Amino acid sequence: MISFLKKRAVFCAAMLCAVVSCLFVPPSREYLSYIDWNTLSLLFALMTAVAGLERCDVFRFLAVRLCAVVHTARSLSFVLVFLCFFASMLITNDVALLAFVPFALMLLGTQEKLPRKFIGYVVVLQTVAANTGSMLTPMGNPQNLFLFNKMGISLGSFVAILFPYTLMCGIMLVLGLFFVPNMRLSALGSPNAKTHPSSWRKILYALLFVFCLLSVLKLIPKPLLALIVFVAVLAFDRRTLLHTDYFLIATFVAFFVFSGNIAAIPAVRSFLERSVQGHELFSGLLASQVISNVPATLLLYPFVESAKNLLLGVNIGGLGTLVASLASLISFTIYTKTEKRGGSYLALFTVVNILFMAVLLGAYLILR
Repeated sequence: MISFLKKRAVFCAAMLCAVVSCLFVPPSREYLSYIDWNTLSLLFALMTAVAGLERCDVFRFLAVRLCAVVHTARSLSFVLVFLCFFASMLITNDVALLAFVPFALMLLGTQEKLPRKFIGYVVVLQTVAANTGSMLTPMGNPQNLFLFNKMGISLGSFVAILFPYTLMCGIMLVLGLFFVPNMRLSALGSPNAKTHPSSWRKILYALLFVFCLLSVLKLIPKPLLALIVFVAVLAFDRRTLLHTDYFLIATFVAFFVFSGNIAAIPAVRSFLERSVQGHELFSGLLASQVISNVPATLLLYPFVESAKNLLLGVNIGGLGTLVASLASLISFTIYTKTEKRGGSYLALFTVVNILFMAVLLGAYLILR
């Protein structure tokens, strides 16, 4: 039970909030109107398609091929960090870190001449890269997916809002990587990755992923997309359905219920409207530091005037504390299992994240 609570802390907190809110607003058919079914449909389809691609080792296969052409620790670090940066734009920050942080630890761990502190440094940069690269697209992280559906803007308009901040983070990552020693690599060996996953599975999940992108472009209705993905995977590769993160979907449902009930309580609604409206960016940023950016988005959205500023706030707010983005907890957990240097990693993580956050806030004040 303790292990489950630690692993699914956000889910448990969401369920607790939803249950407590039900004491003030008794369950009724009105609850169904709280839930954004389009977001849940697209989230399910995207997670299932990406889980299928991951099971085919597509991401590891790509990483092996890219790392085969590098010859120094710095160039290898560039590849490992920007794999997370660009991959997170399409497969979410969580999946990018799950796929590439263990790979980085395995490859860098073979370099005996590389000081161990630089391994933690590269993983920190991978984490920042995943959190900042994912902010560019709706499919990069769950809060973007939710806000994109709610804002009703085109994909191009959405990307345009966040492009300056993502570009700035990319430049900062490049500069940060110059601190990695430019030493020659010893032989990397042959990482244990499937180089020839089943062709028909790759085709199936690549096609489903394209359908997800078409749905983001509003060319396929989202409930229809979810049905297509479910039926296709059930028919041809049903085990992949076990790898979809249903706890994340349940977390969304719980927070939809909680935020809907909060909005139905006049006194609470009035307080949040006064506190949030006109301060969306800083409300999103500060709330993210405590409850992470996905729950912060679902909680604050019903009370905002500017969804654009909330979008910026929760994405910039994904930097900062370790809990600001759940993806950060993923890489921390993976790193500490291997390196056992949690204290130094956490200190370095905090310094780097605060630096990135400060620069992005400065950019916001200039660009607004």
